[in-house]
Amino acid sequence: MAPPANGGGGEVQEQAAQPQQQQRGIGQMLTGVIRIAVFWYFASKFFSPKKPMSDPSVPNFQISNLFSKGEPLDMWFYLSEQQNFSDFGNEGALIWHETNIPYAVWGPESTRSLSLKYHLSEAVKNNGSLYAHVYFARSGYSPDPNDPEYQPLAAFGRTYSIVTYLPKSKADKKKSLLRNSEDSKEDVTNPEFPQAVQEAQDDLKEDGPPEWISYWKPNVTINLVDDFTRYTANAIPPIVAPYINIESTTGNYYPTVFFNEFWLLRDKLIAINDTVTEVPLHLEVSPISMTKWQLFLQMDQSFQVHRSYGSMLDGESDELKRVFLEGNPYLLGVTMIVSVMHSLFDFLAFKNDIQFWNKNKSMEGLSAKSVVVNFFCQFIVFLYLLDNDTSWMILASSGVGCCIEFWKIGKAMHIEIDRSGRIPMLRFRDRESYAGNKTKEYDDLAMKYLSYVLFFLAVCFAIYSLMYDRHKSWYSWILSSLTSCVYMFGFVMMCPQLFINYKLKSVAHLPWRQMTYKFLNTIIDDLFAFVIKMPMLHRLSVFRDDLIFLIYIYQRWVYPVDKKRVNEFGFAAEDVDQAASSSDTPALKEDEKKTN
Repeated sequence: MAPPANGGGGEVQEQAAQPQQQQRGIGQMLTGVIRIAVFWYFASKFFSPKKPMSDPSVPNFQISNLFSKGEPLDMWFYLSEQQNFSDFGNEGALIWHETNIPYAVWGPESTRSLSLKYHLSEAVKNNGSLYAHVYFARSGYSPDPNDPEYQPLAAFGRTYSIVTYLPKSKADKKKSLLRNSEDSKEDVTNPEFPQAVQEAQDDLKEDGPPEWISYWKPNVTINLVDDFTRYTANAIPPIVAPYINIESTTGNYYPTVFFNEFWLLRDKLIAINDTVTEVPLHLEVSPISMTKWQLFLQMDQSFQVHRSYGSMLDGESDELKRVFLEGNPYLLGVTMIVSVMHSLFDFLAFKNDIQFWNKNKSMEGLSAKSVVVNFFCQFIVFLYLLDNDTSWMILASSGVGCCIEFWKIGKAMHIEIDRSGRIPMLRFRDRESYAGNKTKEYDDLAMKYLSYVLFFLAVCFAIYSLMYDRHKSWYSWILSSLTSCVYMFGFVMMCPQLFINYKLKSVAHLPWRQMTYKFLNTIIDDLFAFVIKMPMLHRLSVFRDDLIFLIYIYQRWVYPVDKKRVNEFGFAAEDVDQAASSSDTPALKEDEKKTN
């Protein structure tokens, strides 16, 4: 199908609010494409029938296409407000007529197109229906059953609704929290008041059932499927069966007419109302291969499976299609490969992070407060996703991350349950390996001055957001402000560890495998920052993590390996050497006795 033609004021679906500072690159989109492809593969294996279902009531014989390859066809395209069409003599209903279209032949003569403007009737403006009736016939024959030269085996057709009905996008419930309801009502009557704020007043209305309105499809692509398969009558593949048009007398099938909507995105649809009098209409007829046709059907089926499972929100399938529709194919291929590497490094970093904290026996040289702060940051992001329209897969992933961060607190500190009061409370106590040396002193010192900076930045951003942004409630404002601070200033939480490394003059206690994988992911993010179009300030923000990791690498190079310092498993190199020498001493003495 050709890309949708530009025209009309399509209504775009509202997406869930995201922080402006969050990086939403094409790499994350392609990672979703890969995950959906894998999920679709397994879903098709488990939920699709392995073999066509046989119907004992249907005779078991072979059926074939009534038409031959390359046979010339004539086409008639009618528009009518009636679903059943019989007014073939109405010249006003005939919108498009083509002759000598070669069937299932790939060439310029087999593709025809037409662009026009259509004037809507009053019935269509008032939620009326409009149908496209497309008929094909062998050249020289008529599709009209009342015509004396009509031959039932020479003509076929299909009906398609060119007007669809979808629920109207819900009004934005966000509002300015500093303005009360009375001021908002007065501002609505002011024509100079910004339109965006006027729309926010819909939050004052009670929520009701969704309103369904009609939308115009500006593109109609008619594909003749290149299918000459000999099917068994009682074993037609389930994905093909709904589109097979069987001729009753011979049992054979007509050529399949497929109205291709795969590339027709929601934001290209035009909302129909009383003010819309003329709409654009782009028509195209062309052949399509059997493989490509089945691929479109399978993809649409997989999107429906995802939506039914809650793993995909409405509109996300359009975003995935938009990547393939508007992206550079070479850049798309490179991005897919890099996205796979990004997912692999994420998994390896996660795996090594779990292994490190599971085997770690000493907190010497590690920042325990950074672990606690990381948990609260992850928990804030989870609450923010819960407050917005987010798929359960993203919520589950964030929830598991919160549980892991809390588990890491248990490895970094002692967690006790205090039952002295009416309500049991959790109490956290530092481990001896952390409090018994300089690590706690340096960690407290670094976090003290860092908290001043973070608190000042968080308060300033929250005030700015309260004054200039719109929010659903005070709770949403708090979550949005905290989440934005996490995304913008989260990298600053790695600074206490840099300070501890500087004071201890050692980096032997760090999980270097995990940090290596994260650094590789940062390099991939840098690649996307150069490739993808984005504001300069946002592009510079991508390199902030690079600075932290480069300082880590510099510290590893500057500070030599200290054999007296314990590693993440609670052992020191000198202890191992002493144990080995002590175990070798008796054997050496025995050898000396034997030689003597």
